[in-house]
Amino acid sequence: MRIGLTGGVAAGKSTVSAMLRELGAYVVDADQVAREIVEPGSEALREIAAAFGPEVITPQGALDRPAMAAIVFHDPEQLRRLEAITHPRIAARIDELIAAAPPEALVVLDHPLLVETGQDRGLDAVIVVDVPEELQIERMMRDRTLSESDARARIAAQASRERRLAAATVVIENTGDFEGLRRRVTEAFELLLAADSERD
Repeated sequence: MRIGLTGGVAAGKSTVSAMLRELGAYVVDADQVAREIVEPGSEALREIAAAFGPEVITPQGALDRPAMAAIVFHDPEQLRRLEAITHPRIAARIDELIAAAPPEALVVLDHPLLVETGQDRGLDAVIVVDVPEELQIERMMRDRTLSESDARARIAAQASRERRLAAATVVIENTGDFEGLRRRVTEAFELLLAADSERD
């Protein structure tokens, strides 16, 4: 069974992903893949440097993520240029990792842009971690020391909350405490396992 996991920035998707992994899911982390494909010396990083200039590369030869974010999160055209370089490579690597999953595994594709990239299509279920936008902003300002305008720009660069929820099979609300979240994740996991058993 293949399940998508997504949520808006600062919704708590990574926490939910870690809980699903603890419960036994085979998790493919798109953020980790995105870091992997732009490692120093990679073809993608060379293309990024050619497209955006040497100021997005650190003296150590790595991608300067804050410099890149400052360019793309306030300019949709620049974001599309970056995505044209990275998204096909990310998708290809994700396909490889999913293909390597054990046959009996409950596979979770943890992807912040699951809906935006169309990778929600063809999955057996989609879990959306959901919080109100104002809570996303509050968390980014508190935990990531972003300004309010930077936080709003990052939200605007993703699919709308309504669009994500429309794609959801399961919604996990994350406005409460950690233990409450763990209970909701466990319930969702058990429901999906039961659904998978019924298919067999």
